[in-house]
Parts: sequence; structure tokens; C-alpha cells
Amino acid sequence: MAGSVNKVILIGNLGADPEVRYLESGSAVAKFNIATTESYTNKSGERVDNTEWHRIELWEGLAKVAEKYLKKGNQVYIEGRIRTDSWTDKEGQQRTGVTIRANSMTLLGGPSGSGSGGENSGQAQGYAQPSAPRPAQTPRPADPVPPSMASGSDDDDLPF
Repeated sequence: MAGSVNKVILIGNLGADPEVRYLESGSAVAKFNIATTESYTNKSGERVDNTEWHRIELWEGLAKVAEKYLKKGNQVYIEGRIRTDSWTDKEGQQRTGVTIRANSMTLLGGPSGSGSGGENSGQAQGYAQPSAPRPAQTPRPADPVPPSMASGSDDDDLPF
């Protein structure tokens, strides 16, 4: 095989409002977490929900759209690529974390995934509507954000 692919597609709910920062150059960057939940029935017949949290990073126009329209609980469709970052935390420990750098985002609806339309729904920055089908079941609102992801503190002490 001559090449490789680094592509991620996620549909999930925001755990908190996006944090948007503007660099000295004027570039905008937005960071937020989304939760995806897998539900299944185990061998005992009990329903099990497994929630994964994903750190999302948007730049420039997408960051400005996120700042204007995204709120805690919104359901979003994200396309992007996986980035692994390394840093040294405040205690001098080497840390590694995974971020999804999005290149496409579509607001699907509020926390209930209703897709109610209106000003907050639609495509970001002219990207095409996703071709992935919407889930057949109504998504649950995101589980509470773990305390380490909910704080507005620096990422220096985060494990990702």
C-alpha cells in the first residue's frame, strides 16, 4: 500500500461549552470534549453503557463557529484526524494525550439530538452535510464530564 489514512468520524455530545482562545497572530482555536456512548446487553441480560470522552480541537473559521453556536449538551458530527501530543506537566512528569483536530463539524441538534433546526443547526464553514447516516436510536445526553476535563485550567496537568 502506497499511503496511509488518519481519519476520525465522531457523533457525540459536548460535555461543556467550548473554550476559545485567540493567538497573538489573531488565529482562533477552540477546544472542547464530546462524549460517545456505546450501549449493549451483557451475558447477564443487563444493559451496559460505555462512554468515551474525546478532546476536540478546531482552528480558524470552525473555532469561530464553535464559539458562536456550540453549547454544553449539543450533539455534533466531527470529522478530523488523530494527533498525539506530548508535554511535561507541572510536576515534571512526561505526559501524552490524544486530540482530534477537526476539519469538519456539523451541529446536529441539542442535547436530545432532536435536530430541531433553527439558527444553531446546520453546517460549519460550507462543509458538505455528512454522508454518514444518523443513528437509529435517540442518543442519550452526555454523561457528566470527569472533573479533570471540566475545569478551565491549563492542559498541563491533564493526562491527555
